[in-house]
Amino acid sequence: MDRSGGTRRRAVVLVWLLGAGLIAVAVALNISFIVVNWRAGLLLLVGVVSFVVLIGGLALNTAFLVREIRKSEQHDAFIHAVTHELKTPLASIKLYLQTLQQRELDSARRGELIDTMLEDSERLQQTIDQILLAGKTGDARRVDNPTDVDVAEVVGECVHLAGKRHHLTNGEVSLVDRLPCGTRVLGDRDELVAAVTNLVDNAIKYSGDRVKVVVEVASAGARRVAISVRDQGIGITSVELKRVFRRFYRLPDALQSRVRGTGVGLSIVRAVARRHGGRAYAESRGAGQGSTFTLELPLKT
Repeated sequence: MDRSGGTRRRAVVLVWLLGAGLIAVAVALNISFIVVNWRAGLLLLVGVVSFVVLIGGLALNTAFLVREIRKSEQHDAFIHAVTHELKTPLASIKLYLQTLQQRELDSARRGELIDTMLEDSERLQQTIDQILLAGKTGDARRVDNPTDVDVAEVVGECVHLAGKRHHLTNGEVSLVDRLPCGTRVLGDRDELVAAVTNLVDNAIKYSGDRVKVVVEVASAGARRVAISVRDQGIGITSVELKRVFRRFYRLPDALQSRVRGTGVGLSIVRAVARRHGGRAYAESRGAGQGSTFTLELPLKT
């Protein structure tokens, strides 16, 4: 991956240099043309128009090539991450099954292996579900056949399952419910569960060794509800805040090396928000200052 990353970076630099060189040559030629033919009004007009068109075309072409190279890099990173997320639990399950098949183990040890295989199976299922949901929510169309969804119930379920999944038993993830009883939105319950689960899981994973996550549900004005997930983790720079909801995007290598994932979780959150007529956004004071992710949805009218 390091070698391919270096190749892509060189390709980006080469494209930028080529584009800049072509633009410089075009500027020099057109300026020379205009200086030589400044008395001929028609030729001057043609020269100016040609100059603008040529420069615009070169700039667009350069930007397009750079964007495609970066998209290719993100897709490759996604494939690598998904491959890892699929192969790791499968290899673990296979190893434990072989152990059970080849050795006589006491009941306690057998129970431990079975529990581990169940956890790996759930991790595998989550990865598959993420990929399928990313494809399903890829466009911004509204939800088909929406139903009434109790917001506090969904968020409470996600908080409970996240704590159980990450083996957090000392109140590391807490829920603050400020909603009136029975507050509901109109939407797809499974998609909303997936969106909230992604936010809570991300907060836990990027908290490092000190997990302290607060999930708050509250009214956001008269007609909206906000689900906010606040952590005290690694934080996000202002530059990264603009990118974290992009599909396949992950934080730089220095950070993502500690956290496994596919890079589609937050893009799913944003897609679900849009499909429900809401929005998703992130806030952070900077690196090391924690972060807050908010999913805002319209209330059922």
